[in-house]
Order: sequence, then structure tokens, then C-alpha cells
Amino acid sequence: LAIACGYEDADDLDHLRRDPGFKLACGRLPDTGRDLCSQPTISRWENAPTLREVIRLTYALVDTWCDSYARPPVAVTLDIDDTVDVVHGHQQLALFNAHHDERCFMPIHVYDAATSRPVAIVIRPGKTPSGQEIRGHLRRLIRRIRSHWPNTRLTMRGDSHYGRPEVMAWCEAHDVDYIFGLAGNSVLHRLLEPAADDIRVRRAETQAQSLRGHAEIRYGAKSWKKQRRVA
Repeated sequence: LAIACGYEDADDLDHLRRDPGFKLACGRLPDTGRDLCSQPTISRWENAPTLREVIRLTYALVDTWCDSYARPPVAVTLDIDDTVDVVHGHQQLALFNAHHDERCFMPIHVYDAATSRPVAIVIRPGKTPSGQEIRGHLRRLIRRIRSHWPNTRLTMRGDSHYGRPEVMAWCEAHDVDYIFGLAGNSVLHRLLEPAADDIRVRRAETQAQSLRGHAEIRYGAKSWKKQRRVA
């Protein structure tokens, strides 16, 4: 309640515990009711949940999203991305991110592509997630979704942050489709040069302002255990 009212610091509770409005909102008489919790008590409660309990809390949003469907869908596409959340102090897990030139968190968001409804949000340090971290988040997320919809076809969609070998291998092993961005490199540029040159020539011949084309190759980076389709 204090956070919702704009009081983020537990120190504020030493005064707000006697506030008539807060006492009334918590079911106590505004004048004669017992005072609410003090700052030390609130701070102990903030640190009481274990990692297991925090993960269980994140499942509440996943369950709510699944319940928003009248029946299990045949297929869903989930968009996953991290966003910058700038901090204004020295909060725990806040790190300096050179790309954004800010001290920040980098929470991961997952949304239903068809409805734009939130599926899961994970607060995390202000750095690019590793492949192992992403794999762990996906493992818990997909397991929870399939406890509701065991037969729904799932597709994950994200930028190159998420196109990690660990993530792609896990998706393939657990029957999860994926569309991930892939960072360019000299090998990819060489393999795609014929298609790119064809587009440049056709654009020059037609004097088009812009021209878009598509190509498909099989590619395997050294860190991959097999080749994969790249479009």
C-alpha cells in the first residue's frame, strides 16, 4: 500500500504506521486502532521470501494470462525482450549499462503477440542476459504454460540477445518453435552477398526508392552443435 501511494522507502513507515488513512485501509480504526508495522518489521518481511517463493509469485501472472483464454489456443507466439529501467540511486542489482549510458535494471518482459497481454516479467540486473540465464527463465515459463495447455504449440520470438546456442538447443529439445534475431558477422555477410547484390542491381535498374528481398541459408556458428535455418 505504501509503495502504491508513492512511499518507496520503508523508513516512511515509522510515520505512516500512525496515519489514519493507512490504518483504515488496513482494517483498523483510524484513531483508536493499533498502529501498523514499523520500518524494521517491514524490512524483515521484504527479505523473508526465498527464491522459490519469488518464482511462485511470478507464476501468478502466467496463470492469469492462461485463464484469460476461454479454451486452450492451438498456437501462441510469445515476444520476449529486455527493457531499460533507469534507477535513481544505488538500489540492489542496479548496474551501469554502457549501451544506455545509465545505471539501471534490465527486466525481461514476455508478451502474447496476438493480444499484447503480459505473460511474465522478471526484474534483473542492468546487463545483457546470458544464454544460461535466458534458458532458465524459459524453462520455468514454458513448464508453467504447459501445465495449463499441454497441447498448445508455442513459439518464442526475440532479438539477437535471445538467439543464444543454449536457448536454441533447449527450445529444440523441448518442442518449442523460435524466431530469434541473429547478429551479423563476416561469414553471414559473405553467404548473403549474392542475394544482397541482386537487390542492389534490381533497385538500380528500376530506380526504386527502396527494395526489400529475402533469402534463406543454412548456417552454423562455431559455438553451435549443428547448422540452422537462417532467413
